[in-house]
Amino acid sequence: MDTLTRASLMTLEQYANDREDFRARVMAHKNNRRVAIGPNVTLYFEDALTMQYQIQEMLRLERIFEADKIQEELDAYNPLIPDGSNLKATMMIEFPDIEERRAELQRLIGIETALWLAVGDLSRVTPIANEDLDRETADKTSAVHFVRFELTEQMIGALRSGEKLLIGIDHPAYGYAMQVSTSTQTALVRDLRG
Repeated sequence: MDTLTRASLMTLEQYANDREDFRARVMAHKNNRRVAIGPNVTLYFEDALTMQYQIQEMLRLERIFEADKIQEELDAYNPLIPDGSNLKATMMIEFPDIEERRAELQRLIGIETALWLAVGDLSRVTPIANEDLDRETADKTSAVHFVRFELTEQMIGALRSGEKLLIGIDHPAYGYAMQVSTSTQTALVRDLRG
């Protein structure tokens, strides 16, 4: 699928000029790529556009314009773009109160492996989590996880034909399941080959 290169990116000057319009476009795009699972966990499904936005913002914030530093950002973010056989997401565990968050992150150890996705009646897929680094200790899990759901050709075909997409978490301290909206499913199907 799409991978970002230096040619995909705007220069710092171009980005400064186009940032407001680009940001509005990306935020509208992200609306159909967000899936809340219960009140405290949200999946943000990534693609080339969401990653371009992340890189552009990082380059702007850090005032990066050297070719090798730009390449480092591309190398860091390109792995989060789906490659046609998978869906990739940033999983956020969100509790507004700091003390509650601290306690819940202790209770939710292993939540990223309790996450699942199912297409219709086909087998559930558990994601591969945090390929970049371990985000959990013996005492707590992280509030952010990066997950990759590998799908079979049968699952991809079923999604394309409109079979329902379900996502859930079966963790002893957090159990929710829901059907993904049609608009979100349509957006995610675009990430898959075929």
